[in-house]
Amino acid sequence: MQRILAAAVASLGIAGFMPLAHADWQPTHPIKMICPFPAGGGTDQIARIVALQLSKRLGQQVYVENRGGANGGLGAQEVMRSDPDGYTIGAISDSPMTVNPWMYDKLAYSPLKDFIAVARINHFPSLLVANPSTGIKTVADLIKVAKEKPGTLNYSSGGVGNFSHLGLAVLAFKTGINIVHVPYKGVGPATQAVLAGDVQLMYNNIATALPHVQAGKLTGLAVGGDRVSMLPDVPAIAETVPGFDVTPWVGLFVPAKTPHDVVARLSHEVDALLKAPEVVKIFEANMIKAAYLDTEPFTKQIKKETDDWEGVIKTLGIKAN
Repeated sequence: MQRILAAAVASLGIAGFMPLAHADWQPTHPIKMICPFPAGGGTDQIARIVALQLSKRLGQQVYVENRGGANGGLGAQEVMRSDPDGYTIGAISDSPMTVNPWMYDKLAYSPLKDFIAVARINHFPSLLVANPSTGIKTVADLIKVAKEKPGTLNYSSGGVGNFSHLGLAVLAFKTGINIVHVPYKGVGPATQAVLAGDVQLMYNNIATALPHVQAGKLTGLAVGGDRVSMLPDVPAIAETVPGFDVTPWVGLFVPAKTPHDVVARLSHEVDALLKAPEVVKIFEANMIKAAYLDTEPFTKQIKKETDDWEGVIKTLGIKAN
């Protein structure tokens, strides 16, 4: 049967198809990939890159549906409630899985019970940016202005509990400054807000923010993790605020009880597509870091991050709207 299926796929000219010995599941109709955030943000970007590549590798169309709301919780719920057959999958970022459990008194899903974490896809290096009208050029400038005029600096985010919220919330907590959070429905609208000057600051992923920095429309103050080669003169936030590290990721998830062969095939293909030359090129151009983890280690990471965020969210008193 495996030889017959492999021959059938080969006859369709599907590039890059791997031998079915890796996993037996072969989809027979299109697959829906749910992105739990609006179009235009980093999670959406990763979802569309991965969907296109999975379509090629699986021999069936993988199409993206954006279902934003509740810091990714509504889209996650749709994945959870779908049939566990591999035909509805989710490209979900870290916040819905590691932060939402502490922000919502009643969460409709349990990340570690209602989902299988198929594979981690990437890390998003992050960039703290300011509207040029502020005159703020460094993290030290930001802290100085915020302390001299508390409550006058606003920052946008993709929603309460989104990485773009937590990045500046943690920075404010560590430095003792008072800056005002203005949540939007997704990173895309939040980016437009700082570009328009409706807010002054944003903690964004580099993939989204960098083109605006290069065009002179935003000022890059510091990166959220290590320094990056494309911005060699931009320091890390941790160089001014020791211990700062808020690094988002996106992973592939399916409902609990999805068969093992489906999970194994999807995880294998994520690993393979991240090595594809066209994906490597796209990731490099957009400062996205491939960061594949298979199911077991990815699940362990989610458990650890969930435990870590408990203390942060409770200390900061962050609650969902």
